[in-house]
Amino acid sequence: MRPVTTLLALSLAAVGAGFASNAHAAEGDDRFTLRLGAMNIDTDNTIRGSTTVAGQDVNLNEDFSMGGKEWEPRVDGVFRFSDRQRLIFDYFKWDKDRRETLNDSIAFGEINVPEGSFVKAELKYQVATLVYDYSVVDTDRFDLGLQIGAEWAQISAKGYADLGNVYNGRFLDEKENGVAPVVGARLTFNPADRWMINLQGQYLNTSWGSFDDYEGDLSRANAIVEYRLTDNFGLFAGYDWFKLDVDQKGSDGVIGLKQEFKGPVAGVSLSF
Repeated sequence: MRPVTTLLALSLAAVGAGFASNAHAAEGDDRFTLRLGAMNIDTDNTIRGSTTVAGQDVNLNEDFSMGGKEWEPRVDGVFRFSDRQRLIFDYFKWDKDRRETLNDSIAFGEINVPEGSFVKAELKYQVATLVYDYSVVDTDRFDLGLQIGAEWAQISAKGYADLGNVYNGRFLDEKENGVAPVVGARLTFNPADRWMINLQGQYLNTSWGSFDDYEGDLSRANAIVEYRLTDNFGLFAGYDWFKLDVDQKGSDGVIGLKQEFKGPVAGVSLSF
């Protein structure tokens, strides 16, 4: 379902259910909340492409691994400037490198790749989002917000190879970034005093923004459970999921990349 249609459906369903509205926000009366934490990231990566070589069509669709899981910083904040209106900011970063070393030499006719040759790759991915969130439903225990804003994304890839006399040097150094509108929705529950459950989903299409010749989309969903130890300090844990799926078209073919980042998150919250 298209994201705008999904948001309208959520809004109509909530209104049709007859939730009463009042001035008390479900997540409390805090003006500002900052969450500092980390995400234990696991990735699924697929590279695909199509081109023509010597008059023959060549297609590629391969999964590749960048190694095991690792913790990366996660930051988000909420500034509530009225009972129903707030600004929400979040930042996510993933930076990983991988090195593959040849244990035995390989010969191809007169070409010899010596033992100890290696290929090293580095991939970096960053996303920052700022959205305006309006609560279409606002009750003591439940809050439904619809979101619109902007998202900045950057991906960079570097590759270096040392293959003896065959090749030595950098073979890849690419970076691309852009900004585009993003839409989303948020559900917040207060099942009991000091407890909060927050669910959020967002969507961006590269055709909406300044991503040049890249076509695709970026999707995100997350859920957290937070417990307030005091009025100003709390702990949270949850799960985050991102997916980047883009293609770049050129004169000699198409190259595409699909990456999924997923894993548990945990951290502390400060509220004022």
